[in-house]
Amino acid sequence: MWQIKKLSDLYSNEFYEILKLRIDTFVVEQQRIYHELDTNDKIAFHIFFQDESTGLVEAYARVFKTGNHVTFGRVVVSKESRGTGLGDRLVEEIIKVCKEEWPNAEVMIESQQQVIDFYRKHGFVQVGDIFEFEGTPHVEMKLQK
Repeated sequence: MWQIKKLSDLYSNEFYEILKLRIDTFVVEQQRIYHELDTNDKIAFHIFFQDESTGLVEAYARVFKTGNHVTFGRVVVSKESRGTGLGDRLVEEIIKVCKEEWPNAEVMIESQQQVIDFYRKHGFVQVGDIFEFEGTPHVEMKLQK
C-alpha cells in the first residue's frame, strides 16, 4: 500500500522500517558512512510502499522544497523488490506529489551517477557536471515539464 506522510504522522513501526531500509541500502550495501538522518526528514513528505502482510517497507523516497525548487532523495527499493517495476511506480508517486504540492516549482535532484538513465526515462535531464557527494559520484538533474 502506498502512503504519503509527514514525519509527525508516521507511526513508530513505519519510521523504523523506513530507516532500516535506508540504512541497509545506503550505509551497509553501498558502504557509505554518513549521517543517514538529517533535518530534511523533519520537513519532507515521506512516500513509501509498505507490504500490508509483513509491514516491511519495500520502496521509499522523501520529497521537500528547498530554496525555489522541489527536490527528492533517499530513493530506495528493497533488494527483494528490485526489478519488479516498484522503482518506476515510486518515481511516478514522487512526481505526482511534487505537482500536487508545488505545482509551479521546478523539480531538481542530485542523482547518483549509476541511476542517471533511470531518471532520464522519467523525464529528467542532466543540468550539471558530475560531482562527488559523500564519496559517490552524483549529477544534478531537472524534470522537464
